[in-house]
Amino acid sequence: MMNSKDNLIAPAALHDHSLAEVHGSVRAPSGAARWRRFFAAFGPGYIIAVGYMDPGNWATDLAAGSSYGYMLLSVVLLASVMAMVLQALAAWLGLASGRDLAQLTRDAVSPISAITLWACAQFAIIACDVAEVIGGAIALQLLFHIPLLLGAVLTILDAFVVLLLLRWGMRLLEAAVIGVCVMIALSLFTEIWLAQPAIAPIFAGLAPHLALFTHFGMLYIGVGIIGATVMPHNLYLHTALVQTRQIAAGDAARRSAIFWSLIDSSAALIFAFFVNAAILVMAGSVFHAHGQNHVQELSGAFALISPILGSHLAAIIFAVALLGSGLNATVTGTLAGQVVMEGFLRMRLPVALRRVFTRALAVLPVLGVLLVVGPAGINNLLVLSQVVLSMQLPFAMVPLMLFISRLKVFRPPAWLRGAGWVATALVLAFNFALLWSLA
Repeated sequence: MMNSKDNLIAPAALHDHSLAEVHGSVRAPSGAARWRRFFAAFGPGYIIAVGYMDPGNWATDLAAGSSYGYMLLSVVLLASVMAMVLQALAAWLGLASGRDLAQLTRDAVSPISAITLWACAQFAIIACDVAEVIGGAIALQLLFHIPLLLGAVLTILDAFVVLLLLRWGMRLLEAAVIGVCVMIALSLFTEIWLAQPAIAPIFAGLAPHLALFTHFGMLYIGVGIIGATVMPHNLYLHTALVQTRQIAAGDAARRSAIFWSLIDSSAALIFAFFVNAAILVMAGSVFHAHGQNHVQELSGAFALISPILGSHLAAIIFAVALLGSGLNATVTGTLAGQVVMEGFLRMRLPVALRRVFTRALAVLPVLGVLLVVGPAGINNLLVLSQVVLSMQLPFAMVPLMLFISRLKVFRPPAWLRGAGWVATALVLAFNFALLWSLA
């Protein structure tokens, strides 16, 4: 049986559930057929995978593809592999310990440190929200000619869509997220099909280039790609989402839950890698290949994509997919905000109030840039928000790896733990290289 001390479970915390409204709400039968066990675990990985296709990814991949063609596909691949490893470990930790990463961290550090780490996690959520606000506002402007200022304010309302879906249960929320993910994927692959890119250069772009560490522009965008993919608050969220599954008593049932959760996470993130890579391939094949090497604004991409591809629908498809990515990403921000606030601070606020407050904080810098610099400064803020996410990653990654290393029961294999430490070291190396280049 599980040893609660060795496995990081504090007796008083057993009733301190993550996402209490939906905790254990999805039945996960341990003795049923394989397809039923897979279907029961299917879902949380796709909510996490939203981070691969949010407006922050669009900004960094658009800048990478238009400026450098397919050269930074290697960074997308590297970031995806790191994310797969870290999210697998996050899911493992949540199921093995019965608690989320925020709760475990809170109990392991001083109250001041817990508040500091909560602030870091909340800052990352706001940085991600900045990207969602910008992406949503631009999509509304492109589709309905709504001014950016008004569009940025209107994005506050999308949080209520998530709250409405959540009231009807995790399954409906997961189904909505997966549906929008499929729509985004179909939209992007349609754009690539219209562009008809050569295949060989795409595969060549998957090989790493040393210029990444010597060319500041490539390094800056590369760090942004990592931040847009391996998002820190997703690590907290994944440890909580896997606990929405109802697990039978006994070690065998828990091991089965861990196995199927890893299948769900890996399948979702492989799918998301192709979507993320498709954004960069679209930018490289549509813009870079046609001499448009400085298309770094989403609105500029919208204006050019139809003339280049010769299809009036291309721009509409682009804008609809962008709007969908912003709506989908709201799910991650809403749930992650609840996990880190309750986990670190033991504070429970009405979800609508907390979400509107967080989104309002994200809207402020967007409105400030629009008023002071104008629309020209929006894309720079969008890419910067993703770099900020990368800088926040160690504050979630290091605690995750430390808790994984402390597990005695249901401990991940040595190769997976080692891969997690390598991913952590790589993120620190990229961040250090960027800070060094700025010095």
